[in-house]
Amino acid sequence: MSILIIGAGPAGTRAAEVLVSAGLRPIVIDEAPENGGRIYQRQPAGFRRDPRTLYGFEAAKARAIHDVFDQLRPSIDFRPRTLAWNLRQGVIDTICDGKASAVPFAQTILCTGAMDRAVPLPGWTLPGVFTLGGSQIALKAQGCAIGAKVAFLGTGPLLYLVAYQYARAGAQVTAVLDTTPFAVKAAQAFGLMRGGATFAKGLYYIAWLRARGIRIAEGVTPLAIEGSDRVELVSWRDARGTNHEAAVDAVAIGFGLKPEAQLADLAGVPFDFDPVQHNWVPRKDPSGRTSVGGVFLAGDGGGIRGADLAEAAGARAAWAVLAARGLAADARAVARLDATLAAGASFRAALERAFPFPAKLAADMADETILCRCEVITAGELRAAANEALATLSPSEVNRAKALTRVGMGRCQGRVCGAAAAEVLAAALSCPAEQVGRLRGQPPVKPIPILPAEAA
Repeated sequence: MSILIIGAGPAGTRAAEVLVSAGLRPIVIDEAPENGGRIYQRQPAGFRRDPRTLYGFEAAKARAIHDVFDQLRPSIDFRPRTLAWNLRQGVIDTICDGKASAVPFAQTILCTGAMDRAVPLPGWTLPGVFTLGGSQIALKAQGCAIGAKVAFLGTGPLLYLVAYQYARAGAQVTAVLDTTPFAVKAAQAFGLMRGGATFAKGLYYIAWLRARGIRIAEGVTPLAIEGSDRVELVSWRDARGTNHEAAVDAVAIGFGLKPEAQLADLAGVPFDFDPVQHNWVPRKDPSGRTSVGGVFLAGDGGGIRGADLAEAAGARAAWAVLAARGLAADARAVARLDATLAAGASFRAALERAFPFPAKLAADMADETILCRCEVITAGELRAAANEALATLSPSEVNRAKALTRVGMGRCQGRVCGAAAAEVLAAALSCPAEQVGRLRGQPPVKPIPILPAEAA
């Protein structure tokens, strides 16, 4: 039976490397045409931008991940442009170029990565609003900016990185609007310094932006994104209570990251609420092994830890797979990986505390704000449903709210609105967000084409 690796980013690449070194031929599945993941996404064919321009300080790491994968190609079964849309016992359902396949496995390593967390605000459905990750994809994979005058709004280290990448590429960055007050970040300085070069690079990005006169505001409260047919204006309130606005034609938003853990959910892996990340994360042991036989997790899909630790986690999960198959492990390599992952945990915790998810901002969103863009459900409609059904709507059941309002029932299956919906519901029910639970995963985890029989 095969070993399947879902995702060919940093975690998936290093997992494949370990398995191939043990004489195995894993199947590697990725939605993209090439490996690299979002962080080290490769350029399309015909693009010839210098890696230093494309990846900045991470150019050497990107080249290393690309080179390793290229060397592995003859020894793996790589299936690009392939979506893994369902996981059932011992089988992953995929689709590639409109053709469906059921791929059996003995073990699978889910290296599914992360996605942006969005906090809806008035106007966020206007053309010209992108997530930070979407903005990176446009720049790296398509060689274009999302607009001529761009504002970056949200929190987290990715906010400053993407703003820096856009400014370096020649785009006009109008403002960087960070919802986290400076004092909150400063309180985590000691823990952040454990990040060494990673922390230093973050400071450099901010200093570089400031040196070029780019407006950076911290501790802001987003008010609205406005425009008639597309984005024309973004407004916010500063830490002193003064309102501001800026003329823009695009806004990139992102409030940290969340694991893309739908396949783990479908596999039956239990989830726990991480109060530091303010995320629901699939349960696994330090090696990446889950309580579901044959299912292993690595990278940000098992909890947000960043690209460097994703590489270590991918390799560590592959060693765990080898152990499950009764094959000998390299004790020294495993010990080094365990030490790397343990050392990085404290820095990641400090980073999450320095850039916390703005739960109150989500909970307090205006009633008229579209919360679920797929089903066009407002925050007020969700609150009304909660108030009307208090007798039957358990505070531990956000899925009951989904049934009553259709929040999270659209094309994204709650991947975009789920976190914010939980905050709105929890506030309406006067309980912590973890008590309202999380939206259960449903197949397909992402939209898939439905073809007539004669075209399939």
